[in-house]
Amino acid sequence: MTKKKAEKPQRIVTQRQLSRWQKQKRRQRIILGVGISIIVAVLGIMGVGWYIAQYQPLHQPAIRVNDTEFNMKYYVEMLKLLGGDQPASYLPYLADSAVKNIEQNELIKQGALKLGVSVSDDAVKAELKGSGLPNNDVPKDIVRTQLLISKLLDEYFDPQIPVYAEQRHIMAILLESEQQATEVRARLENGESFTELAEELSLEFFSKANQGDLGWLPRNILNEMLGTSIVEYIFGSEVGVLSRPIYDEEISKGAGYWLVRVLDRNEEEEEAHVQVMLLSSEEEAQDVIGRLEADEDFATLAKEFSQLDGVEENEGEYMLIPGMMSPVVDEFAFDPELELDTISEPVRDETITTKGGYWLVKIVAEDKNRRMEDEDRDFLKAKALDEWVASLWDDPENEVDDSYLDNEKKAWAIEQAMRS
Repeated sequence: MTKKKAEKPQRIVTQRQLSRWQKQKRRQRIILGVGISIIVAVLGIMGVGWYIAQYQPLHQPAIRVNDTEFNMKYYVEMLKLLGGDQPASYLPYLADSAVKNIEQNELIKQGALKLGVSVSDDAVKAELKGSGLPNNDVPKDIVRTQLLISKLLDEYFDPQIPVYAEQRHIMAILLESEQQATEVRARLENGESFTELAEELSLEFFSKANQGDLGWLPRNILNEMLGTSIVEYIFGSEVGVLSRPIYDEEISKGAGYWLVRVLDRNEEEEEAHVQVMLLSSEEEAQDVIGRLEADEDFATLAKEFSQLDGVEENEGEYMLIPGMMSPVVDEFAFDPELELDTISEPVRDETITTKGGYWLVKIVAEDKNRRMEDEDRDFLKAKALDEWVASLWDDPENEVDDSYLDNEKKAWAIEQAMRS
């Protein structure tokens, strides 16, 4: 018969032991509680820091257009979208254009709504999907603006542009001086080709590119291309008559003439102290040289004739370094063989632009009611749109406020955009 295994006697916990265990458990609970409190406090501090450093600034209002507000997050997203695939270092250059983009998009949206022109959300979503853009606020607003512009051009501005207008078929060539224009006119009357001479000599872009043949054009397109002074002649002259030289003081042409005087030169520092004028024609430059040789003051003549910006303040005087103005100026100013105080001959430069020239014009044909070309109507519609957008900015009822976005806030936004 097997013996029964002896049972262990029940352990009796004394009051003293119970008290000690209770203290240990209480201590553990306190330690655990303190640990949890510390973790919660740390997380709380981190949360407050994140809220102050990130969440709160991103949700601050940055731009207001009438009753519509855009926060800093929206501005950051616009910066990122405009930056596209450009290097992050390019973002600072977009800071101001991003602001204007946001403001103009909203002005167009609100202005179009007043004209009864809107775009559905479904149309915006379809365009986003077709373009592979995310369905976020900034891409949606940009796409909506683009769709609104197309709709405005087709539905609002198109009916304002006439389909038919008085037009003239024009041949034109721009020359630098009255003397040159008189000589070229004589060559044309002797049978030389207008197109060949225009391609060779014209100093105005359109007439040169089209060999003098500007084609059929209405008055409003010509006003944009050539300016009003010559247009008045074109629509008042007889068909088939070659004009005499017509002076146009506002037209821009692709040539000018430099006069340079070197006062001092530092060859080691590659620096020259010079007086400079930029003149409209060789004829004008020769006249100025004659007056300089008659002891007239260079600074006074520069203020009267030079087309360089800032001549009123600096009177044509510069500390010149290579590349500052033009290669032809450098070639003269830094010529070691040149004696100081020598005035250059007129130096022709076709890399710069000056104002003023003489037109020769011939009207090939006229039509009192000719259908306008599609590209001419598109140009006039785009011009009307630009003028309408400009009127939104000028409208005193439109309140645009971006004063919150100072340089510090823009720098912060740029930093956020660079991180993304």
